[in-house]
Amino acid sequence: MTSSFRITLLPGDGIGPEITAVTRQLLDAVSRQHGFELLYDEQPMGGAAIDATGEPLPASTLEACRASDAVLLAAIGSPQYDCLPREQRPETGLLGLRAGLGLFANLRPVKIIPALIEASTLKREVIEGVDLLVVRELTGGVYFGTPKGRVESEGRVRAFNTMAYFDDEIDRIAKVGFDLAQQRSGRLCSVDKANVLDVSQLWRDRVEALHASSYPGVELSHMYVDNAAMQLVRNPRQFDVLLTSNLFGDILSDEAAMLSGSIGMLPSASLGASGPGLFEPIHGSAPDIAGQDKANPMAMVLSAAMLLRIGLQQEAAAAALEAAVDRVLAAGFRTGDLMAEGCTQLGCRAMGDQLLAALEGVPATA
Repeated sequence: MTSSFRITLLPGDGIGPEITAVTRQLLDAVSRQHGFELLYDEQPMGGAAIDATGEPLPASTLEACRASDAVLLAAIGSPQYDCLPREQRPETGLLGLRAGLGLFANLRPVKIIPALIEASTLKREVIEGVDLLVVRELTGGVYFGTPKGRVESEGRVRAFNTMAYFDDEIDRIAKVGFDLAQQRSGRLCSVDKANVLDVSQLWRDRVEALHASSYPGVELSHMYVDNAAMQLVRNPRQFDVLLTSNLFGDILSDEAAMLSGSIGMLPSASLGASGPGLFEPIHGSAPDIAGQDKANPMAMVLSAAMLLRIGLQQEAAAAALEAAVDRVLAAGFRTGDLMAEGCTQLGCRAMGDQLLAALEGVPATA
């Protein structure tokens, strides 16, 4: 009997529908090749959901996600929604989706593809061989801490947010980081600001305690977040697994993305203790190029590969998608964000055609 899996698709806003269409075509092809079936349920999310229902995360969308085996999100957001109250903005829907699915661990791999070394703004000798993983806590910290808000007193307005973590929240994300370090090269760097923040001191204390009790074989180091930001562009090869809180991980993972030459190349996975994972490219919705066939679909395709590998345990299919990306780039095809001398520039749909041909073993042609 053919295995079947339920996938909730969230195309979202901006370039989201374009890169979703390309990725769905590739998922259909790779699932046929490897003997399983994907059943899709497309749902509104972000600005598209605001336009349709008045809210960024309709209850029906969250229910569909919970009922699926995995969720694939493209991108959300647009400047046209920035004037809305915060609770009605697309980004609030994303936070609600993460909380609603219990997704506390965000995994963002950064692996340099040899064909793209020259696309990076950093020197070859700095980035060659980089293969690191950012493990970001996703449902705690300053984005979710309370109290928060704005108050007016004596003619002045004060805004505030609370960065807070419980010990068990730190323990569960640290366990994910240590487990992944064991599967890689056995090194974990925990990033904090323990010299000035009490919440970071608790973070460091809990990470050290878990290391001593359960992971003595992993090489553990600590680094302040400001130094980590500098070291990522100075000597990124020193890192294997970076363990971070929500705010620090948000910033550092975007910085790490630029090691690859374009944020349009990097996927991510968000996982909980149970239930479906959420897989998404880390780039935004790029409304300035939406509908112009200029988007780079590769981060979305690589997110689909993570979905296959982690969400559905379809390793061979995941590896096939990743190999197709490598072959197309090695053949010199590029979207505009990656364009270099001597390469062939393609739009989103044409890049999808090349990826499909590579997946099916057809030789690349300009």
